[in-house]
Amino acid sequence: MVVLATKLYVDGDARDRALDSLRSLVGNEIGDLDVSYEVGLRHDDFPSVTIEGDDAVVARNVLREEFGEIVPDLEPDETYVGTFESWDDEGFVLDAGQGDGIRIPADELGLGPGSPAQIRERYGLVQHVPLRFVYGGAADGGDGPSRLADEEIDRLYEWSRGPGRLNVNSATRAEVRATLNRAGHAQDYVTVERLGLLEQSVICTDDTDPPGLLASVGEYLPAELRCVVS
Repeated sequence: MVVLATKLYVDGDARDRALDSLRSLVGNEIGDLDVSYEVGLRHDDFPSVTIEGDDAVVARNVLREEFGEIVPDLEPDETYVGTFESWDDEGFVLDAGQGDGIRIPADELGLGPGSPAQIRERYGLVQHVPLRFVYGGAADGGDGPSRLADEEIDRLYEWSRGPGRLNVNSATRAEVRATLNRAGHAQDYVTVERLGLLEQSVICTDDTDPPGLLASVGEYLPAELRCVVS
């Protein structure tokens, strides 16, 4: 079984649609392998995929690479994926399936000056977006606090240097694309990048203003929206 590092936190019909979308995504990744699989959901909203068959090991590795994996035990100095749960003046808290969450102190974010709230705004970090971190594990024999992984810092810096973005949570990629097109913005974005199952990043064209796009489509998306302006 693989527990995927992306959360399914919506309710009602939206939850059913999200599960259907996840099944399709999993099928796209491992459907050609010699396996049978079943998608479930844990009590903490992390989805699990039970896999059997001759290619089960390959299939599990493919899903780990695509989504990241929630594991029962963390090892100091190893890189994992957690979802962006909360923030305060002290730093970020990521949910990596460990109960109390993994705290990333403000001085371990590595994303430049400003408070954690200001950094969140600068990089358009919506709640629940998956983020890679290095586990410090002071309580488990490690040397110090957890920190954002270097590859995660590089990715977020690239967001701020590249085309403008509008980041969205609580919606699948198909739902975001459909909303943009229905609102008359089909020509205003290049693509919708999947960050997690329910977290997406709309990559704008060079002449599209992300705050203007947010103002236009915000009423159609019952979601949190954050801009990244280069």
